[in-house]
Amino acid sequence: MNKKVKWGLIAFIACGLVVWGVYSQLPKLNSELAQADKVESGDKAKKNILNVNALKVRTGVLTDEFTVSGNLLPDEEVDLSFETSGQVVEIGFKEGSHVTKGQLLAKVNDRQLQAELKRLQAQLKLANDRVYRQRTLLQHDAVSQEAYEQVRTELETLKAEIDIVKAQIELTELRAPFDGVIGLRQISVGAYASPTTIVSKLTRIIPLKVEFSVPERYVNEVNPGTALTFTIDGSLQNFPAKVYAKESAIDENTHTLKVRALYENPNGRLTPGRYASINLKKQEIQDAIAIPAEAIVPEMGKDKVFLYKSGKAQPVEVTVGLRTEERVQVLKGLQVGDTLITSGTLQLRTDLPVVLDRVD
Repeated sequence: MNKKVKWGLIAFIACGLVVWGVYSQLPKLNSELAQADKVESGDKAKKNILNVNALKVRTGVLTDEFTVSGNLLPDEEVDLSFETSGQVVEIGFKEGSHVTKGQLLAKVNDRQLQAELKRLQAQLKLANDRVYRQRTLLQHDAVSQEAYEQVRTELETLKAEIDIVKAQIELTELRAPFDGVIGLRQISVGAYASPTTIVSKLTRIIPLKVEFSVPERYVNEVNPGTALTFTIDGSLQNFPAKVYAKESAIDENTHTLKVRALYENPNGRLTPGRYASINLKKQEIQDAIAIPAEAIVPEMGKDKVFLYKSGKAQPVEVTVGLRTEERVQVLKGLQVGDTLITSGTLQLRTDLPVVLDRVD
């Protein structure tokens, strides 16, 4: 091989190596990278779409109310005791039973008083006969007026003594002052009782009183005749009651006003002493457009909401009215049938694409 051919081959090989090196440094299309770019672009598009919940705007009743704690009290309650002292000879009630007004519940020994009553009553007939004879004699001027007045006074005195003994006998009897349920007895037959001895407790539970205190800012909202409802532990039922009286002054320590309401308590279903949660209505608006409070976005001193229109979020300025703990009345800006976005409000922007997960 001559020198020209040899150097020609060397030059050709060198050129090939240079071309190959340059080509290897040029950018090339990678199918995996292209696919990754495509997925990433799709993810970005998806991230620009917000999933939200919404509700159809409709009218309804909006109630502004507040809740306080209270207790159930008996309509009447009294500790029963005798007005005199003596040995208990009779107990006429069954524990936990219903008793009526005037029913004899217990009695202490009155034998001495009964004997005294018989003695006086025996003298009564003789005294009446004496007055009759003296009156007849007076009509015939056989006795003086003074003599007649004396026997007549003796008769009236005897009658008064009989009334006193009868009153003392009544004091030995313990009778129910009103209809109600009597509690457990605290004495037995044969025990010595005095006016300080508690025999039992009598309670009237139909109706019941509901006692509670309201903060001073609500004092003018609660007046006699105000309707309310209350619930008790262990029951989901709402019980109706009506205010009948309130205290004359606000408590200086708690700044609350004590109020009482009446609950009819049919069949004595509820017992006094129970804790109650009382709901009082301050205001009730019919046909109001009320929306969840979280749907409202305050911005620059104004309130706005977002509506769902053609797959996008559209802001609307609203004028609000009554506010409760959970809902807000909208006076202007919404129409019945609008689709109001209720979730993700802080992420919403004008014309942001949204997808409705749930519509109430």
